[in-house]
Amino acid sequence: MTKPIVAIVGRPNVGKSTLFNRLTGGRVAIVEDKPGITRDRIYKDGQWLDRSFTVIDTGGIEFRHDEDEISKQMKWQAELAMREADVIVFMVDGRGGLTSADEDVAKVLRRAKRPVLLAVNKVEDFNNPPYIYDFYQLGFGEPLMISAAQGLNIGDLLDEVVKHMPAFEGDDYPEDTVKIAVIGRPNVGKSSLVNAILGEERVIVSDIPGTTRDAIDTPFAKDDRHYVLIDTAGMRRKGKIDEPTERYSVIRSLRAVDRSDVVLMVIDAVEGVTEQDKKIAGYAHEAGRASIIVINKWDLIEKDDKTMNKYTETVREELGFMQYAPVIYVSAKTRQRVPKVTDLINYVAEQHAMRVATSTLNTLISDAVRMTPPPTDKGRRLKILFNTQVSVKPPTFVIFVNDPELMHFSYERYLENQLRTTFGFEGTPIRMVVRSRKEEE
Repeated sequence: MTKPIVAIVGRPNVGKSTLFNRLTGGRVAIVEDKPGITRDRIYKDGQWLDRSFTVIDTGGIEFRHDEDEISKQMKWQAELAMREADVIVFMVDGRGGLTSADEDVAKVLRRAKRPVLLAVNKVEDFNNPPYIYDFYQLGFGEPLMISAAQGLNIGDLLDEVVKHMPAFEGDDYPEDTVKIAVIGRPNVGKSSLVNAILGEERVIVSDIPGTTRDAIDTPFAKDDRHYVLIDTAGMRRKGKIDEPTERYSVIRSLRAVDRSDVVLMVIDAVEGVTEQDKKIAGYAHEAGRASIIVINKWDLIEKDDKTMNKYTETVREELGFMQYAPVIYVSAKTRQRVPKVTDLINYVAEQHAMRVATSTLNTLISDAVRMTPPPTDKGRRLKILFNTQVSVKPPTFVIFVNDPELMHFSYERYLENQLRTTFGFEGTPIRMVVRSRKEEE
């Protein structure tokens, strides 16, 4: 199910990043202690009441200053948010008052076919805000006074955000349909790969990056199995590639990942793994989707008998958090190895939905503990009392222990490796939840 997207828009230094952290709390879209995941991120997941959503921090975008005026930068930033978001929070500075840059952003947002909430930040006295009436002329109704730094009135703002979110939307495809999101940076060959898999020109392909403007669903069947390919757009403007558009290619992938069962993470073989690739792959990993790393344009690489192994080592190093994902080398242009992609999709989809019997699971964990006992911490040793699998897609296990604080991440990783060695789980992340349980229970 797709999570709504909330974009925070505004001129510099109005407190966008502070509000971003308030709205998302500790719910981080990419976990920093995982190797290979970039720390530079512009999105996190948040939740209010019974609604989950993804917040976009436009303040994290670096703009070029060599030729663009600040008003043009703000206009482009607002256009991006207007194009991608379900709800826009337009943020202004209640301490500094209305500025021409605020008005520039407002001009763009007035054309938005999206709800826009005006948040006046840095208000210290809610009974006597100095510039509040100036903001009415922006034309977005009654301003919502907040203090992101102090956390004041954030609940009221979130109430309005949730009120303006679209209703839950589900797919109408049969339950056994495998939904495949084709994600990646602009111009890595996503649409060409979709066409190669389908065997016909079902999606327009162009050498100009950004031809695909929206996610395109293409249902198809093969060997009595039903699939939907979701081709996501890269976002670049014709004739000019700049940093804001490049970084927003991440956002294009969010909705498709949320709707998918399996993700095809497409990487340009010539360019290799970039920071953008890490952002996009990191979202699929944290969303718990089955993943396949597809190295496209392999026909353009000069090769010897060691090239593929060396390339795989580099990919594993750069995407260290996704060691479980199989890597396949293809050429969408020549269709080299493309027929194997569907077979790999079937395989990882089955691994993603695998369930282990409780008795088998407990025997495995007991054997693993006997082979390598948990380390002690200040004289206390972790005791694993019971284990059970609680869900699939991704496989999620609950481990009951005497004290969760004694479970070191390295030992948790050891147990995960034992699960993978025994059962496979190739192509899918594994979730492990550690809970407390008394021995007498």
